[in-house]
Amino acid sequence: MELDEISNLPGHVVDQILSQLSIREAVRTSVLSSKWRYKWATLPNLVFDNECYSFSSLDQTVVKSKLVNIVDHVLLLHNGPIYKFKLSHRDLQGISDIDRWILHLSRHSIQEFILEIWKGQRYKMPSCLFSCQHLIHLELFNCLLKPPSTFKGFKSLKSLDLQHVTLGQAVFENLISSCPLLERLTLMNFDGFTYLNIEAPNLQFFDIGGVFNDISFENAFQLAVVSIGLYDKRQSHANSSNLLKFFVHLPHIRRLEIQSYFLKYLSIGFVPGKLPNPCFNLNYLSVRINFNDVDEVLTALCILRSSPNLQELEVLARPEEQAAVGTVINIKEDNNWSCHQLRLVKILGISGIKPELNFINLLLSTSPGLEKMTVKPATNNGGWELLKDLLRFRRASVQAEIIYMDP
Repeated sequence: MELDEISNLPGHVVDQILSQLSIREAVRTSVLSSKWRYKWATLPNLVFDNECYSFSSLDQTVVKSKLVNIVDHVLLLHNGPIYKFKLSHRDLQGISDIDRWILHLSRHSIQEFILEIWKGQRYKMPSCLFSCQHLIHLELFNCLLKPPSTFKGFKSLKSLDLQHVTLGQAVFENLISSCPLLERLTLMNFDGFTYLNIEAPNLQFFDIGGVFNDISFENAFQLAVVSIGLYDKRQSHANSSNLLKFFVHLPHIRRLEIQSYFLKYLSIGFVPGKLPNPCFNLNYLSVRINFNDVDEVLTALCILRSSPNLQELEVLARPEEQAAVGTVINIKEDNNWSCHQLRLVKILGISGIKPELNFINLLLSTSPGLEKMTVKPATNNGGWELLKDLLRFRRASVQAEIIYMDP
């Protein structure tokens, strides 16, 4: 009798093979041999997504019934720890069975939980989720969070990703401050709170996009990568300085992306020529700017002057109402400042107006180490004149290459 090679594969090899398969494919391996029959049932990572199953019927009742049967079948036969559970499908709506599954997972020391509800209204998370104290990564999409009064935080959580979620102001602040090990935080398209007070001593990565009134950091000195998009251009007035308040608690920031209307927010209040404490670690900056707004231009220049080790800069022009052009700032060279470390620059979406050209001229004349500047206008209108202006500007770097890209 020939040796059954499949049945005699080492255990770690079998585990590696199964880990590369979807749940659907892993269950099918049970027909290979008697030794493989329930091997899939020990998988610690369970992922139910579009690759795992597809339904030909558009009837939500049928889809729900099949989905529930699949998840129930897997959880019923599963034997061993469950470290990761992901439920995400384009036809998934909030169903009460999810509560039952989460309760089951809360008894299995779940470490990574991902729930994405792609259809229907916000799904209210059951209170048993907040008892999962072994969670390291939590990711929720289209959910409503109302923790019980006994909730004291996720003490092991390192990564939190909330998108299209609803939670109250107090709930948000308590959630963030009561996760002492939190290192990564993503917030996208949220409602229920408008003031972002981030208190997270171990936070290193912060990515946010939404509508909010104010943002501040308390005890978040480890933050290194920050990306902020403010989707509402209507700004309230500040009595002090949004710019100074934002940077005062970010001494170790290495990468900063200022998206949508967040630069407009930073420009409210007093804008100094330089920040009191330079951003010595900042080596990458991406900023979306309205060059017709003098305050925004001054704010961007302040950040540049305060970043002596900046190596890569991306500037995206944000076109506003062209009729709203106010005072054109005359940007002059500063003999006491230059972008010594700046190597790569991208200027995107410009139209060739004077404030844009002044800004580019300043960068070229104050960047002795510049290697490449890529310029891509918003349209082809006036492209030849823009190119002539670019070639006319003096360059502090003899090796600086200007690359003009068609829109």
